[in-house]
Amino acid sequence: MKKLFFTLLLIPLISSCQGDEMNTIIDKIENTEVMYTMPEESAPHEGTWLQWPHQYQYGTDYRNDLDATWIAMTKSLITSEKVFIVAYDSTEKNRIEALLQESGISLSSIEFKIYKTDDVWVRDNGPIYVKDKNNQLVIQDWGFNGWGKKAAFQNCDMIPSQIASDQKISIVDLNKTMINEGGAVEIDGNGTLMATKSSILNSNRNPSMTQEQAEANFKKYLGTTHFIWLDGKAGREITDMHIDGFARFGNKNTIVTMNENDLLYWEVPQNDISTLYNSKDKNGKNYTFLKLPLSKNNVVTTYGKNLGYKGPYVNFYIGNTVVLVPNYNDPNDVVANQLIQSLYPTRKVIGIDVRNLYANGGMIHCVTQQQPK
Repeated sequence: MKKLFFTLLLIPLISSCQGDEMNTIIDKIENTEVMYTMPEESAPHEGTWLQWPHQYQYGTDYRNDLDATWIAMTKSLITSEKVFIVAYDSTEKNRIEALLQESGISLSSIEFKIYKTDDVWVRDNGPIYVKDKNNQLVIQDWGFNGWGKKAAFQNCDMIPSQIASDQKISIVDLNKTMINEGGAVEIDGNGTLMATKSSILNSNRNPSMTQEQAEANFKKYLGTTHFIWLDGKAGREITDMHIDGFARFGNKNTIVTMNENDLLYWEVPQNDISTLYNSKDKNGKNYTFLKLPLSKNNVVTTYGKNLGYKGPYVNFYIGNTVVLVPNYNDPNDVVANQLIQSLYPTRKVIGIDVRNLYANGGMIHCVTQQQPK
């Protein structure tokens, strides 16, 4: 019975396999031992990591256009958890401190780290905190290569090991095992992982890696035993369609996404929409869906640039007592904020203006990374 149930979960993987080959695939994944488990985002945090924008890669305009978003995130998060701020150098640290103090933000719950970074996307290059079998916190350093060598990455790839060394936390070096960005995977905290093949099983990340091998890695290192795979769309922005741009686990029972027309607008393949809407958890139970709108209008930055496309609200971040939601100075901001508030009645939803950040391809979830208690 167990093998039959597992076979049903792996139908997408084994549909082209027969006989002994199919049994070998099932046995390999079944026999992979769970070594670590990743707490879900809504579990209690020690703090949140932010990589502060700087001028050394893309210039001072880039940095200055983004400062306000980082100030707003910091102000919202320090009410209930630490904020770990990565500054490029001591000059930038001093500049950030002055910005925060000018905004009336206490530095008492802020811990600065000086590490060189290429950019701000700590969700993708930062540490992945997991628990080992003894319930001890461990940092996993998955490989990061700039989303398939599309952007500079050497500095950011060093961040997890630098943090582990500073915090004196054990590190699991997975750089030679698998390239995997944090925004490429969603976990429900109950054994299920959701991802797009386009951002993981892609020759620019993991050449020749099979779905079976990826699942074995995720089972061993993240503790997930059930998988929802969408095809995604390679070449759909720099990430090759990360899952956290359009579908998230709101909790163990809920997937937060968009309606069909908006998913098609986001260029999600039609077969993926069907797969997503028919997703089941590891026990075969249907998920509840919360469908958020896109912004009503095309996003216009604070400096007047019309981006020519709408913005999503799915890329939110769950803090200890707050939920930070991307906002666009748009009529649908209040609609999305209220819908998300209904999902998290004990947390305060705070809209964060991400218009300038969105011009560079990301939103709130992309630039935050949780450190569990």
